[in-house]
Amino acid sequence: MSHVNEPAASPSGGVTRSPRGADRAALTIHTIADIAAGILILWILMYVLEANQANGLVSFVQDAANWLAGWSQDLFTMETDWLRVLLNYGIPAGLYLLIGHKLAARLRGL
Repeated sequence: MSHVNEPAASPSGGVTRSPRGADRAALTIHTIADIAAGILILWILMYVLEANQANGLVSFVQDAANWLAGWSQDLFTMETDWLRVLLNYGIPAGLYLLIGHKLAARLRGL
């Protein structure tokens, strides 16, 4: 009788990981990447649309975006503010999406 928590046996006789565990890990990574990119994109929109930076939500999103994109701050130093913000926060957002989704797909075995 097989127990639920035991690893499954593969057709070759070896032991494989539970697909449920890999799917959960993939979903977690996918979700974290989406949230990180979403925060960065939200900050770009708030900046371009000139949101009130004295507002608590705007301040929170800015702080979170600064932390998430800290490694890429001032990567581009253009004089056009909106373009500088777009590149310095948009590139990390794209990389988080790309890396997070590729890693999640790999964990799922796709």
